[in-house]
Amino acid sequence: MTVPRRPRLRPLAAALCLAVLALSSCANPPDAERPAAGSASAGDINKEAGLQRLRTERVDAIAAQVPRAVRDRGTLEIVTFAGLAPPLSFYATDNKTVIGMEPDLGRLVADVLGLKPRLHTVSWENMFVGLDSGKYDVAIANITDTEERKRRYDFASYRQDKVAFEGLKGSGLRVREPRDVAGLTVAVHPGTNQEKLITQWSAENERAGRKPSEIKFYQAQSDVYLALRSGRVDLYLGSNPSVAYHVADAGQTEVVGTYSGAGAGREGWIAATTRKDNGLAAPLAGAINALIDDGVYGKAVARWHLTDEAVTRSRINPPGLP
Repeated sequence: MTVPRRPRLRPLAAALCLAVLALSSCANPPDAERPAAGSASAGDINKEAGLQRLRTERVDAIAAQVPRAVRDRGTLEIVTFAGLAPPLSFYATDNKTVIGMEPDLGRLVADVLGLKPRLHTVSWENMFVGLDSGKYDVAIANITDTEERKRRYDFASYRQDKVAFEGLKGSGLRVREPRDVAGLTVAVHPGTNQEKLITQWSAENERAGRKPSEIKFYQAQSDVYLALRSGRVDLYLGSNPSVAYHVADAGQTEVVGTYSGAGAGREGWIAATTRKDNGLAAPLAGAINALIDDGVYGKAVARWHLTDEAVTRSRINPPGLP
């Protein structure tokens, strides 16, 4: 899609530098607690509440596709999560301002659509309740495109979906395939695609005559890392952006394997999620593609060191996780 040229972005208020992240991303994150204000961060990433926002200009041809009710209201109601999920969405040093890749993208999409962005942060399950009721227009919250979810929602992809296995430094563990987790204890968050993946791998190991994995469920991220440090679990399977950030931040663990969130031989996608057939999927994808064409999307993913997960085009309802 060809779009009018827009003015260049204003320079960032501060340079951002994050320690090298492995390929990343995931599915359903838990509702996590807030990090302590002013806590150390991977590679000294700028977490100040006053960090300059990335902004861009309206594209009339795409804005005209927005359903009239939303245009008349003049706002884009964006829902995301916040908590221990850097660099995707987390609290700044004031412990209340939400920053990260996904809030940045939500504001930029709203700019292209000529709407005022209104960001809401709620628990994981309440995002979907709000989408179903029409309270929120779109969730930009590390949501994986799945075939099951397509029964109720439309998707506009904006990042590759990858997951990561995290283990203690020096454990010697390396994970590339199901046999590598046979007999190991693996922590996941309940209701996530990571849970689905490790359950499938464990069953595959049993069918092959190998030991199944013991799967342990945790809600709070802090409990996951306490269990990992204490040896109650061998591995944590989570969102690779967040896993890699924690590895660089804490210095006690390492990424021991990455995998497509969609499974073997499939590409997985993280997507802006909106209620089925409400007319927003096309303008959302159009806005993301406008940002890609104009280079603003590239600035956003580079700002949070997620370039390795960038997409070249946004697609409406691409093939999802079975």
